[in-house]
Order: sequence, then structure tokens, then C-alpha cells
Amino acid sequence: MATAKTAYLTPVEQQALLALARDALERGVRGLPIPEPDWEALPPRLREPGATFVTLTEHGQLRGCIGSLEPVRPLARDVQENAVAAALRDPRFWPVRPEELPHLRVEVSYLTPLRPLPYTTPDELVRKLRPGIDGVVLVDPETGRRATFLPQVWEQLPHPEDFLSHLSLKMGAPPDLWQRKPLQVFTYEVQKFAEAA
Repeated sequence: MATAKTAYLTPVEQQALLALARDALERGVRGLPIPEPDWEALPPRLREPGATFVTLTEHGQLRGCIGSLEPVRPLARDVQENAVAAALRDPRFWPVRPEELPHLRVEVSYLTPLRPLPYTTPDELVRKLRPGIDGVVLVDPETGRRATFLPQVWEQLPHPEDFLSHLSLKMGAPPDLWQRKPLQVFTYEVQKFAEAA
């Protein structure tokens, strides 16, 4: 899903990004350099700054996921960098091995801009979240730690209280941190697309 501020990527743009992600993934896992995209051949949108997450799955199980929350580099380059990072630098997993490449499926999530979500009580925060729609960023202003869950995570954690508790854990904090102290909360939406199964 995308908002008016971030128009949907077209099928042509989606396929171009998936091809860039797959090529970078294959090269990165084999220790080969990642070439600059052919900027002249790419759709103009992919040359503009954009924020993405690249998720790798193997036989339906998560194998790596890394991304950018804010648009700091061209969309095409962001997807390349995140594909390699998801394969080699997700701290939850061993680096992907070349023999795994044929079994990996690449999914790209294209993010809308972050929006602050003001709230005054934990109950209000729970009420304001939109399960299945909102990606959520929690920031602890005292420590600077932050973590995010993509909207896809609602499929495993459909209740906002569980979602926020697991997100607090991901941030390296106790699961009830979001109930004990005020945090900065941001939301975003994604347009997700993937290689054919």
C-alpha cells in the first residue's frame, strides 16, 4: 500500500528492482563486486532517492531482512545494497552460502515517508496502530536505540500489544518498555513485491 505522498511503483519498475536485487545478491554472496546500475537504461523513478527493505526467504522461512527507513540514496542503489546486506549482514543469521542462492526468494518493500505518531498513554498508542497496514518504528530518546517491524510482521503478531512488546525486544529493551516510558513512534506503509514463488 502506498499513500498519495509516495506513488505506487509500476510493474516495470518493480521488475527492474527485483532484477537489480537478485543480481546484487548473487554477486555479493559469491564475493564479486556490485556494479553501478545502468542509470540511463533504468526508469527515471529508480534514480530518485527511495527507502526499501529487502527480505530473503528460503522454503518460506525468513533468511535475512535489511533495509533503509529514510531515502538517502537512489532507489536502485538502495535495493542493491540492502539485498547484499540481507544476505551477508543480518545479525540473526549466518551469511548466505552460494549453494543456497537457487532456493532464495527476494521480496522488496518500498516505504512511504515516516510519519510521527503522537500519543499520551500506552492504551492510546495501541488504539492508534493499524494492524496489517502500519510499519512501526520505536525510538528510545534516552538511549537512541531504535527498531522497526515491517507491516508484514502483523501476520505473525496480529495483536498490537504483542507487536509492540516484540518490537521492544528487538530494540534490545524489556518487552514492556513501550508501557513504562514514552517513546518516539513513527509509522509508514509499504508496497511489497516479490519474485515468483
